[in-house]
Amino acid sequence: MKITKAVIPAAGLGTRVLPATKSMPKEMLPIVDKPAIQYIVEEAVRSGITDILIITNRGKGLIEDHFDRVPELEERLKNSGPEKQKILNEIIGIAHKANIYFVRQKETRGLGHAVGCARSFVGNEPFAVLYGDDVIIGEDPACGQLIRAYEEYGIGVVGVNKVSKEAITRYSSLKVEPLHDNLFRCTDMVEKPTPDKIMSLYSILGRCVLPPDIFDILEHTEPGAGGEIQLTDAMRTLARRDGMVAVNFTGKRYDIGNKLGIMKAQVEVALQHPEIGRDFRTYLKKLCKTL
Repeated sequence: MKITKAVIPAAGLGTRVLPATKSMPKEMLPIVDKPAIQYIVEEAVRSGITDILIITNRGKGLIEDHFDRVPELEERLKNSGPEKQKILNEIIGIAHKANIYFVRQKETRGLGHAVGCARSFVGNEPFAVLYGDDVIIGEDPACGQLIRAYEEYGIGVVGVNKVSKEAITRYSSLKVEPLHDNLFRCTDMVEKPTPDKIMSLYSILGRCVLPPDIFDILEHTEPGAGGEIQLTDAMRTLARRDGMVAVNFTGKRYDIGNKLGIMKAQVEVALQHPEIGRDFRTYLKKLCKTL
């Protein structure tokens, strides 16, 4: 079955990026000239997704506004001459990247609970999940790499990269064995493992493609790490029962849920930006001489 639906959980409180996120959702923090969540939506669209559900909560109306039309701004740009036509087209295009829907997670009960809110949207279809904290930039969209693996094997897929032994206790650890190229079979996983529970240094980083029966599993998943319903715990049940495929995806991942990740994204994306890249590179070279 062709995968056309995606879910973007964006209901986190952004406590690691306070005070900026006191009034602005972390997903709306800009990376040069686009908010982080726009990069995620664009990745989904490039992967063949046509329908996207964004899970929000109270205080995140700015996300909905961003993907809406703004007639007053569009009219102002239209009357500003041909030099503003490019930005006008981009502003209008934001609202038409896909069919975008919103639902609120009324309780902050974890990523698994947030994904569970998408059940009526997904129906009986496989679907992609793109974590709202993770911006992945590359020529071959990470979500698309996972979709191809699902089409090949017909079972759940997780996007993984290796992380350091020191960092893996903050993420997840997977039991994997090679299939071919950058694909692995995954038969077990653990969220935020203690050092004695580490299975490998491969960790799920921001992307997965799931069968619809994940929702029945989520309904019976008890709260795990942090007292929240963890999506990893539900996927562990899936991995142990049916097996999953782990894709060591290509592309650069930025964790925009923390301040250092945001700054790395700002600098590295700015260096490649067609308008400011060359001048910004010159500036950085001069700055580095003073450090």
